[in-house]
Amino acid sequence: MNRTTIVTLTNMCMVYDDKGNVLVEEKAGGLIFPGGHVEKQESILDSTIREIKEETGLTISDLEFCGVKDWIEFDGSRYMVFLYRTNKFAGGLVPSDEGDVYWMPLEELKKKEPLWHLDKMLEIFCGNGFSELYFNRNDDAIEPILK
Repeated sequence: MNRTTIVTLTNMCMVYDDKGNVLVEEKAGGLIFPGGHVEKQESILDSTIREIKEETGLTISDLEFCGVKDWIEFDGSRYMVFLYRTNKFAGGLVPSDEGDVYWMPLEELKKKEPLWHLDKMLEIFCGNGFSELYFNRNDDAIEPILK
C-alpha cells in the first residue's frame, strides 16, 4: 500500500508583546497572523523566521511551537500550517506586498470577523488545550474540528 501523500507545508506565527497586543496582517478582506510557504531544503522553523521578516520587517527569535492547522484538499493532497508564537522580536514594522501589518489588542482581534478560521486557531495559539485544527474538504460538512 502506498502511503505517500502530496503535502504543502506552510507556517504562521502569532507575534505578541507584553501589553496584550498581537501583530496582524490585513489580507483578502480580513486579519490574520503573518506566515507563508516552506521552501525546498528549508526547515519549518527557518521558514517561519524568514516569512515574518519578509512580511513584517521584524526579526523574530525563541519561537514556541503551538500546533498545526491541516486539511485534505479536493484532490487528496494535504495542506499543513505549522503554528508558532513568540514575544521576542527586533526591528520596525515594514508592510509588504502581502498586506499592511500593525499591532492590535488580542481581545479586539477576537471580536473581529475571522479569516481562514483564525478564531479557532487562537484556541491553539493561546494554549487552550488544543494542538490541531483539522478538516477534509471532501466531506459534506467541512467545519474544522479542534483536537
